[in-house]
Amino acid sequence: METTSKKTVSLINDLIIINHDRIEGYERAAKETEDPQLKSIFSHMADESRQFKNELVREVVNKGGSPAEGTTTSGKVYRAWMDIKAALTGKDRKAIIASCEFGEDAALETYEDVLKSGELSADSRNIIMRQKSSLQQSHDKIKLMRDSANI
Repeated sequence: METTSKKTVSLINDLIIINHDRIEGYERAAKETEDPQLKSIFSHMADESRQFKNELVREVVNKGGSPAEGTTTSGKVYRAWMDIKAALTGKDRKAIIASCEFGEDAALETYEDVLKSGELSADSRNIIMRQKSSLQQSHDKIKLMRDSANI
């Protein structure tokens, strides 16, 4: 594998890992709430990341690399923080949503860093830009829910 391809695979693997974190975070958030609307939204967002992860895995394989597995240390810390926060707040809707927004911020930042790297092929860049756009919409939805007077 060429050096550029190795760098590209490494960057895409970072996105695979952040999607693993996002899947686990939203599965955890769905468990932490009794609200059927939130359960539905969180399940949809976990499914979105499963789709993204699968696309990214194919991209890594197409570039001759091995897809990343597992989650980041920060993702594990984030999930542990959500557990503590849920325990302290009695599964408060606003607190859960705010925790999810924190995770969305981290995902968007990782996508932005990968896009700024200058190491992506046109095809990889298109996939990642499309995914980032969808993540931005999810982030904005979570932020709107957090800011809503109904929370």
